[in-house]
Amino acid sequence: MLDQLRAMGVFACVVEKSSFSGAARNLGITTSAVSQQVRSLENEMEVTLLHRSTRKLSLTEAGQAFFHSCQEMLAAAERGKIRINELRDDLVGDLRIATTPELGATHIVPALSHWMSAHRGLMVHFEADNQFIDLIQERIDIAIRMCSKTDESANLMSVALARVDQVLVASPSYLNQTAPLSRPEDLMHHELIPVNIMKNYQHFSFQHGATGEVVNLEMKHRVQTNNVFVAKSLCQNGHGIARILYLDVQKELMNGTLVEVLPEWKLPTFTLNAMTLKREQQPMKIHRCVDALKQYFSQLPGGRIYQEAS
Repeated sequence: MLDQLRAMGVFACVVEKSSFSGAARNLGITTSAVSQQVRSLENEMEVTLLHRSTRKLSLTEAGQAFFHSCQEMLAAAERGKIRINELRDDLVGDLRIATTPELGATHIVPALSHWMSAHRGLMVHFEADNQFIDLIQERIDIAIRMCSKTDESANLMSVALARVDQVLVASPSYLNQTAPLSRPEDLMHHELIPVNIMKNYQHFSFQHGATGEVVNLEMKHRVQTNNVFVAKSLCQNGHGIARILYLDVQKELMNGTLVEVLPEWKLPTFTLNAMTLKREQQPMKIHRCVDALKQYFSQLPGGRIYQEAS
């Protein structure tokens, strides 16, 4: 049985490398040994798995079906190895994390830096993109997303890491040179810079923190962007006012390069979620990664980030 399992692994490698010689180099054995392993499988099952020619190899119909079985067997073996290592408290294997470029650079990498250094057996892949990513299709383990509400589906589960305020920001120089603002309606006389990756980015809903008064506005714009870094740069260079998540602009507010506009008027909060696929048994590396993220956001200084999210 062990010989057959080994031969299945060799056959799968031949298919993936599209040649006997490529598989031999990958496995560190001779080409003749690779050919012998594949031939033994064909003889045992009395079927041809590969069409052989001087130019290329191709799978037969039986070979295609058998290759899928080999892939499943190898994946099961890898899961078994990972599980054993997890029982030894040694996290290993691939971990694919999807987030936005801004959030990834500013918070997710710092949040996981020490944790990654402590688990050298992990191969961590960061997929940084502003577009919505399909976790199944892209083989993502954890997607870190800002949502206006908890986002769960039949295939996904979410862990709330924090609730985060949206804020309006501008440079001090811009505010010194333009009309004063005391109410949301005053924004109609200013340059607004929307970040168009947000849903309904032209709609603004304000609630006064003390009185509860609600004001809804549809804002026009001359300049827009799909990138928070660009929006902050536009603001810092005096081109207008942008609505940005506090998490993305905390540093600039603290060092004074940007200031908050209409701070007494509150915009809706967003929930920062760690999204994972629903599984009967979640891999330990995913649990531990989410725990590291939760710890980071629970200790983040500066306010406007709330931990009672659920």
